[in-house]
Amino acid sequence: MATSRSSSGRPGPGGRRAAGSQGGQRPRTGQGGTSSQGGRGAPGRGPVQGGAGKGGAGKGGAGKGGAGKSAADRSGAAKGGKGGSSTGAGQDRGPRPFASSEKSARRMPATPYRPPHRKRRPKNPPVDRLDQHDPEGVRLQKLMAQAGVASRRVCEEMIEAGRVQVNGETITELGIRVDPDTVEIHVDGVRVQLDENLVYYAFNKPEGVLSTMEDPEGRPCVADYLNQQKNERVFHVGRLDVETEGLLLLTNDGELTNRLTHPSYEVPKTYLVQVRGPMEKGIGAAMKAGIELEDGIASVDSFRLVDSTPGHLLVEVVLHSGRNRIVRRLFDAVGHPVEKLVRTEVGPIRIGDQRQGTIRRLSKTEVGHLLASVGM
Repeated sequence: MATSRSSSGRPGPGGRRAAGSQGGQRPRTGQGGTSSQGGRGAPGRGPVQGGAGKGGAGKGGAGKGGAGKSAADRSGAAKGGKGGSSTGAGQDRGPRPFASSEKSARRMPATPYRPPHRKRRPKNPPVDRLDQHDPEGVRLQKLMAQAGVASRRVCEEMIEAGRVQVNGETITELGIRVDPDTVEIHVDGVRVQLDENLVYYAFNKPEGVLSTMEDPEGRPCVADYLNQQKNERVFHVGRLDVETEGLLLLTNDGELTNRLTHPSYEVPKTYLVQVRGPMEKGIGAAMKAGIELEDGIASVDSFRLVDSTPGHLLVEVVLHSGRNRIVRRLFDAVGHPVEKLVRTEVGPIRIGDQRQGTIRRLSKTEVGHLLASVGM
């Protein structure tokens, strides 16, 4: 009996021809499929199970075939798994570090703009074109600060706002320099006193003191109330009679004294007058209209009743005349002699609550207003 051979040329068991192309006749579950069905059979236990046949060529071939196919299946499954992860599951989850949406989301937020603490001042325009500019002089804002107008920064703001005039010309540039010895500076129409040698004082004169700097008879005078430290040579502006109390200006500014005492400048002076009462109606109107005196007609600018007590009246009058004892003579003419007279104001300067017998130096502001009242 001819020995049958398998497709691999090896004799099969029992003389039967093993169909290599169709696999073994008795496939066993769990031990790999036949050679033809090795790739599609149920997965076996790997090459070891396939190779552990009972010596038959068919089973051996089936074992090898199953083993090869099983390896291919595993390779395909691995590739399929990779492909699935990139096409299927990868669409729903997985890191996308370079996505355009994440790029924009990962950008740092823009830093908000913060302006500087103080605005930068623009560069000053050239001042050589100004007639008042003196290259060898002092900066205008510095000179104003030294004169006591305000701090240098505030003076700069005044200049930029157009509130400062130099020799009658409004200045708005900060770089201008001026000669302190010849220049005239006005702020809001008020002159700034630059000469440090000029002094201005307010003296609250008591009753019984002469309006003079010295008296040959040794009576009390203004010089007796000047402090020893004040060694400036000053003189009084106008006079108050010996019985009259109140404000008396002292200065060494001759031009100011001339203007304050000259009738053409009409500097108002305010007085408090105590007289005996009661007073008939119409006296105030008559004094404003003018009263005939021995040296001509005299009048008051205003007449106001301040206070009234049994037998006495306190009246405030304002007049600009500087004639001798003019207030006393006016009240004598209307039949109400003066009992007590106090001068409280001269132009813009007030005695306020200054104690009697004291002398105080006027502030820079007061000096400026005083100079402005007479056109200086």
